[in-house]
Amino acid sequence: MTEITESRAELRAALRAAVRGEVAFDVTSRALVTMDASNYRRVPVGVVAPRDADDVAAVLEVCRAHGVPVVPRGGGTSIAGQATGTGVVLDFTRYMNRLVALDAGARTAVVQPGLVLDRLQEAAAPHGLRFGPDPSTHSRCTLGGMIGNNSCGSHSVAWGTTADSVRELDVTTGRGGRLRLGREWAGAPDGLRALAEGELARLRTGFPALPRRISGYALDALLPEEGADVARSFCGSEGTLGVLTEAVVSLVEAPRARALAVLGYADEGAAAEAAAGLLPYRPLTVEGMAADLVRSAVGLPRGGAWLFVETGGDSAGEARARAETIVRAADVVDARVVTDGAAQRALWRIREDASGTATRMPDGTEAWPGWEDCAVPPARLGAYLRDFRALLTAHGLRGAPYGHFGDGCIHVRIDFDLLTEAGVGRFRRFSEELADLVVAHGGSLSGEHGDGQARAELLPRMYGDEMVALFERAKAVWDPDDLLNPGMLVRPAPLDSGLRFAVLPREPVDVAFGYPGDGGDFTAAVRRCVGVAKCRTTTASGPAVMCPSYRATGEERHSTRGRARLLHEMLAGEVVTDGWRSEEVREALDLCLSCKGCRSDCPVGVDMATYKAEFLHHHYAGRRRPAAHYSMGRLPVWLRWVSRTRTAPLVNALVGVRPLAWVAKRVGGIAVEREIPRLAGETFSGWWRGRRTGSGSGRLVVLWPDTFTEHLSPSVGQAAVRVLEAAGLRVALPPTLRMRGRPVGDGASRSAAALLTARRGRVCCGLTYVSTGQLDHARVVLRRTLDLMEPVLETDAPVVVLEPSCAAALRSDLPELLHDDPRAARLAARVLTFAETLERHAPGWRPPRLDRPAVGQTHCHQHAVLGDTADRRLREAAGLAGDLTGGCCGLAGNFGFEERHFEVSATCAEEALLPSVRAADPSAVVLADGFSCRTQLEQLAGVRGRHLAEVLAEGLDGGPEAGPQER
Repeated sequence: MTEITESRAELRAALRAAVRGEVAFDVTSRALVTMDASNYRRVPVGVVAPRDADDVAAVLEVCRAHGVPVVPRGGGTSIAGQATGTGVVLDFTRYMNRLVALDAGARTAVVQPGLVLDRLQEAAAPHGLRFGPDPSTHSRCTLGGMIGNNSCGSHSVAWGTTADSVRELDVTTGRGGRLRLGREWAGAPDGLRALAEGELARLRTGFPALPRRISGYALDALLPEEGADVARSFCGSEGTLGVLTEAVVSLVEAPRARALAVLGYADEGAAAEAAAGLLPYRPLTVEGMAADLVRSAVGLPRGGAWLFVETGGDSAGEARARAETIVRAADVVDARVVTDGAAQRALWRIREDASGTATRMPDGTEAWPGWEDCAVPPARLGAYLRDFRALLTAHGLRGAPYGHFGDGCIHVRIDFDLLTEAGVGRFRRFSEELADLVVAHGGSLSGEHGDGQARAELLPRMYGDEMVALFERAKAVWDPDDLLNPGMLVRPAPLDSGLRFAVLPREPVDVAFGYPGDGGDFTAAVRRCVGVAKCRTTTASGPAVMCPSYRATGEERHSTRGRARLLHEMLAGEVVTDGWRSEEVREALDLCLSCKGCRSDCPVGVDMATYKAEFLHHHYAGRRRPAAHYSMGRLPVWLRWVSRTRTAPLVNALVGVRPLAWVAKRVGGIAVEREIPRLAGETFSGWWRGRRTGSGSGRLVVLWPDTFTEHLSPSVGQAAVRVLEAAGLRVALPPTLRMRGRPVGDGASRSAAALLTARRGRVCCGLTYVSTGQLDHARVVLRRTLDLMEPVLETDAPVVVLEPSCAAALRSDLPELLHDDPRAARLAARVLTFAETLERHAPGWRPPRLDRPAVGQTHCHQHAVLGDTADRRLREAAGLAGDLTGGCCGLAGNFGFEERHFEVSATCAEEALLPSVRAADPSAVVLADGFSCRTQLEQLAGVRGRHLAEVLAEGLDGGPEAGPQER
């Protein structure tokens, strides 16, 4: 061990002396790249983020001298294991991520390997151009990774694979050679031409002819009739031949208009049989999926399987006409032609999320990659799928195929048991038999994602031993020292070795939450992250939230995937060795806003907010916590104390004195840049008790007095009462005394006997305790709340919660934390938002017409847990026009108030919320149902945001005044 440590230190020192970029050998950096999106795991020695080609050459020279392999890595979304390695990982996403040039006239672009595909598409779009290939991971995959894997995407029937879009490549070889690869042997390393010209017959006959043949090296591109294209032959080499440092790629003309024909078929076989027959109509896509992959068929035509056939044209009418021609030519059960852009995007999201959705069977069973993208000739797809389904059945396995039916390429995740020896054995036997089946149909083991470790061992079944030996000779020409990504493509590691699950504990980990979707197993919950990396998108699109801290920092450790990787390594105990006490994990989780965006936006439902609370619970067990956990984590306690002592005016006066406020913030762990919110002079409950009017005789609803409404913004509660009563509902507050059998009335009891025997208390959702990981306190608070709420649970009254974060806590955290108490699930099922209450229990009521534009942001917890469909319908009924933005306000409860979080908090707000408010019409209503959102707007933009209830309540009196009072 000492020798290994010394050798690692020497290598690190040598790299730091030679490289201008970042050299990271620390625990976090290594843990983040132990895995890609595959089933495999390798622990690297270190990670280098090179700044330029000179850095790349320097890394290769140092590593060759030390005998340490080098693995190039882009977005880390490869599913065959080729983006992992035991040596030095080159991370191109940090610095070598630029679009160097774009020549619209020549329709070319010069790109660095770390450039994300969507950034190239955004730059090309104003010129009417685009890069042809577009994998479903387009928002985070890199051009270098696409070239390394020869990626394709849904539009390959029109624009081919990445190799079809490559013109020239700048490559550095393992021995430091700088080559410019192109046609007519341009840039060929010494010996490559002689090798190819000596094997012309084999190169002409040894490769199957099909559009998605990605497996092996593309040595047939070196044939004279193919232009001896060295750049094309390099595509798909998975970082094993050289390191790409720059590329010249072709762009294609983007259709001015598109239409989407969604064709419904009786079953998957019928859709597969039909796909090849649509190719003569020159569609842009022919994508297929069956009903077993679709969570909701809303928007899809009738059928058990569907083809998504996109057409283009110079006008919307031309694109639609082409789509309608395809519909008429197709023998379908039902069909739908969509021309609206938003509707098309909604349908495409179903397809793009399939790579994550498919990782779970309908019953929640895990499913894994490994045979993700085999391809056969399109005309044989129907027959292949029938044989494939039969093979699954024979092995007792399940999977949901989908993918590029027009190219004969099928994606599928299969419910392999990769946790037991018997299950891994079945995985191997199935893999071997499936390889034979693919070859029998004239196919390729890989049709998009490359061979990596998952399939390279089986390449002799596809190509034969002599062709594989030729691959090995080609590798030796390019990389005689076997420095680059060894174990991939040639002389591969066994497909069942190095599985990432092998290092995880076999016994359940003792945890606080119930993890109902994972059988109570925290390890299984962490396994949910398969590396799809949707959390690594750099812009929030539509209503999406995940992952604001990654977008603010650009650092992998602050992405949902990065945090999941660190938790995985924490459980494994090899790289992260301190378990729950790990400082590396704590630091990565520190910038998690607990926005819960990943709970809904992650295709596999990773819930990092819950994992963070779980970790903090264990990390600080028996230890002193950060000051913010006491000051803000126990906020309900302090605010109730102020209320009981009636000292709100005094507290407000004290925090208004700057020196005293500064001291209070320092002691409380609060960011000095923040203003401490003022407390209300009268609590919401105090106002309620002083009311002289009754609450009507309609349907009873129980209005939850959350901490924020109660002590900080009682006007929201007052407005909600007015609107609910105007809608004919009878409003009550939860009981404040624990009294069995008492009816629900005004939220208090005046019985003298009851006062002597009952226990007084206030309901609380436990949010601040959960978000700071004080789960023992949260349990106590929530059990006390359930005791108080028992009389409510004996009725059918809904519980209306105005603060979205509190509603989300009651609906999700409560039953998951108190999974052993049946009352928790009963209360969670009763929780409704303000808009849901009006829609379900006052369906005949119509809100006042305000007819004004509205701006703001859907609360992140509402988006992730509660849904905002009812809110959108209520706004529409009230004439509040406009869509609210996605993303997160950045304050997120205690997060934005904590020390060292202000900069990230403000950056999150500047992403969508603040720009949308600044750009809004002066008459616009600024909607913000969350107290955090309203506080962020006020403190960073001087804008007054209001809860929807407040806006509607003012509308009952003839409508709020426009503009000035809100800004």
